[in-house]
Order: sequence, then structure tokens, then C-alpha cells
Amino acid sequence: MDKLRSPGGCPWDAEQDHASLLKYLLEESYEFIESVENNDRQAMQEELGDLLLQVYFHSRMAEEDATQPFNIEDVAKSVADKLIRRHPHVFAGALVDSSEDVLENWEKQKAAEKGRTSAIDGVPLAQPALPLATKIIYRLNKLNYDLPISKPISLPSEINQDQFGQILLGLISQAVEKGLDPEAALRDATKTLIAQIQEHETR
Repeated sequence: MDKLRSPGGCPWDAEQDHASLLKYLLEESYEFIESVENNDRQAMQEELGDLLLQVYFHSRMAEEDATQPFNIEDVAKSVADKLIRRHPHVFAGALVDSSEDVLENWEKQKAAEKGRTSAIDGVPLAQPALPLATKIIYRLNKLNYDLPISKPISLPSEINQDQFGQILLGLISQAVEKGLDPEAALRDATKTLIAQIQEHETR
């Protein structure tokens, strides 16, 4: 990667910046997801390599920054340090009873490290509407915010993921038939919920 990016290397690689590579990072991520869903081990190996290439590419470009340079060693060290900090039950003798405890501790440590004071802090708002809504609701539940969310459809107490998927698919089908954009509709509803959270947090 260093040779490709250096003088005399590849003209295309030399022209790239962090923003121009984002579409490839997304594309490679989706391709890896597909390989996992297909249980294609060869494709998983290949796509993980493509994702690793993105890490090397961005890290090599970051070395060139005049004010805040960093390299692949800095990236590796920061994630290793984070894993040690976020796993005190493995590296520091803390006690946990379940994976739920681990997740709760992880969220608390993340909030403390980053100085987060809002349920919205650290949530990438540009992500697709469904994972965005899921993450926001997860945060609400973790923080015990008492904000009502309309639930016009009551799910049965016994429901599996496939059944729920069929319900979602049916809702999306009806929206499309009525000329509605499901992605935009869910994003707008989530933005409204975010505004309610922000208002709740200022009280």
C-alpha cells in the first residue's frame, strides 16, 4: 500500500482521499455480509481481505496528514487498548455473570470514555433508517427513558424472527402499494423520536 501510494506508484491510488473511498468501504462490507449469509467460506476470506485493504488504504493516507497523522500501527494499538479497557472481566479481574452484563459494562465504559451525555451521542445518523431506529430504541431502553412510541400493531407474545420478518415485509408491501417510501417514512419517524429525546434531555 505504501508503494502504491508513493511517488512512482499507482496514479489512481495516489488520487484517492478518505471521502472518495467511502463507497468502496460500504460495498466491501455488504459483500462480506452476503458471503456470511451464503456461508461461502472462500468468499468470506476474500471479502475480509478487501475490508483489510480499506483499513490499510485509509491508514496509509492518514500518514500524510499535516496536522494529525497516524499510521496502521497507531490504528492497531488503539483497538487493542480499547479491547483491554472494555473487557475488565478478562484483563482486570472484574466479575460478570452474563453476556448482558458485558454489554452493559461496554456501553457504560464507552459513554465515560467519550464523555457522552445524550442517548443520541455516538449514533451515526447517516446510517439506513432501520438500524438507526433500532439503535435509538436500544439506547432508550438502556437508559429507561419514558417516551411513548406508538404501537398500532400488537405482536403476539410468541413470535420468531421469520414471522416478524413477514410482518415487516407485509407492511413495506402495503406502503409501496400506496406510493409511500418506507425508508423515508421510518427515517422521518426516527428523526421525530430523536427530537423528543433531545427535548426530554433538556428538561
